[in-house]
Amino acid sequence: MGIIRTDKWLEDEFDRPLKICEKLLPVFKGQSASKVYNQLIDFGMYRASRRTEEIFNAMKDNMVWQEVEGIFQEYKKKWGGPDIPIYIFPIGQSRSFFFRQEDKVKGGVSYPDKMFLFLSDSVPSKELEALFVHEYHHICRLNKQTKRLDDYTLLDSIIIEGLAEYSVLIHCGKDYLADWCKMYSEAELDNLWEKFLQGNLDIKKSEKKHDDLLYGSGKIPRLLGYAVGFKIVEDYYRNYEYSTKLSFTQPAKKYLITEQNYTKNGRKK
Repeated sequence: MGIIRTDKWLEDEFDRPLKICEKLLPVFKGQSASKVYNQLIDFGMYRASRRTEEIFNAMKDNMVWQEVEGIFQEYKKKWGGPDIPIYIFPIGQSRSFFFRQEDKVKGGVSYPDKMFLFLSDSVPSKELEALFVHEYHHICRLNKQTKRLDDYTLLDSIIIEGLAEYSVLIHCGKDYLADWCKMYSEAELDNLWEKFLQGNLDIKKSEKKHDDLLYGSGKIPRLLGYAVGFKIVEDYYRNYEYSTKLSFTQPAKKYLITEQNYTKNGRKK
């Protein structure tokens, strides 16, 4: 599998993204093209416009599909990861949950059996690798866990995000961490953890409150679950040796050991 040549799809149907999404129905069984499109828009997929068409043409000139294929083959071998299809599209330029207007450069979403990357015409190679590492770490962990996706809790979700971004730190360096890793101070995260998350870790993925706490909503700060997840994982690996293989299999609750010690004894300085 690997890279699906969505550049060919875009050449034929750029102005009709719903027709493109019809090609995705075999991997979104039971869903309509419009439902798939709306789902992908939330994570950054383009809407047809002159600007997004310019992005697409620049992506072709920059041979983005070939570059991602090379990154995929490298990490599939390095991590012993699954051979999944990867779909690449231009990133949308209107405001969405994950991006402010001025910094919509890259985005992605992963499922146990597929990955989607949404890219601009100005993503440096190392940032592209960082995005891929984050998303592919998700896929590797999802495929190594015994828990069904429907049974995932808020704790599972914040830890999977923290682990994926910690993997970026390990493989790409701190300069390529997502902005949400530095969005809040350590003291703010401690307070927000206690105020919003600590008592809600067993909320199921299917419940609305899960997404409110993970992504932020209303009085809940933006991307709170992501930021706290990275901090928990970072705290854990200050005390324990990092292993990529173990990061795919270790239960989410294991990562709370350090946080629980801090709660009892006060945070180390």
